Amino acid sequence: MQHRTVSGRIRYTSKKPEMMDQERGREWFSFTHHSDGRTIMRARCEIEEPEPKVLRDIVYGIGPNMVPEHLHVHLTVGDAFMGSGWMRHDAAAGVIECESFGPSIGRVSQRVSVGGHFDGFGTHPIAGDGFTTRVMDVSKGPHRRNVRCFLPSPDHRGATPPMIAEVLIGLEYVGEEEMTVAAGTFACRHYRYIDDLGPGMGGKTHPTYDMWVTADADSVFVYGAIDGGMLARYELVELER
Repeated sequence: MQHRTVSGRIRYTSKKPEMMDQERGREWFSFTHHSDGRTIMRARCEIEEPEPKVLRDIVYGIGPNMVPEHLHVHLTVGDAFMGSGWMRHDAAAGVIECESFGPSIGRVSQRVSVGGHFDGFGTHPIAGDGFTTRVMDVSKGPHRRNVRCFLPSPDHRGATPPMIAEVLIGLEYVGEEEMTVAAGTFACRHYRYIDDLGPGMGGKTHPTYDMWVTADADSVFVYGAIDGGMLARYELVELER
């Protein structure tokens, strides 16, 4: 079998005065790139602050040309099972299906019409945020466009039982920059997510989110900064290709 895997670890830290530069979570990720153009993203995310703690497991299947195919989510919140769900994009029929279960929602089946182009499944892992920037055409130089995604949760931390939620958010390509983090020094592309197109994720506007992603075919997340009420930082600390 011909495939190539990129894996690593991201450290979550805080800029809140009471937790200045302390670790508040972590994420292990891998991308397996197959010879048919498909990519499988896997991620395990642990968020310890703010409470309640969140543990998320993700498997995301992406087809050739970044076409989303399927997504599996298992979610634990406050050390209790929150829910498990599977989303599937039927491109031929133009629909997204979701099969989900959780103690607060029971057994749920959904079938939603896509109604045109969308850019991907929003998975909530930081590594996925970086990989999604591949939808930008950097040959245009610095510019902004709107990104349409379907998420298993509109919550900023993804801490609700998996169900289909649509989100539209602005994504800006800022330019080329070098970034040094614990994992090394990388030639990067600087991007910025800007949530100013409507009611926001889950009805709440997400603070502006700057990120730096490797300027190569792998689009590996390197560093991220969110201020506003979140005051969060994300840093690549391990990378293996």
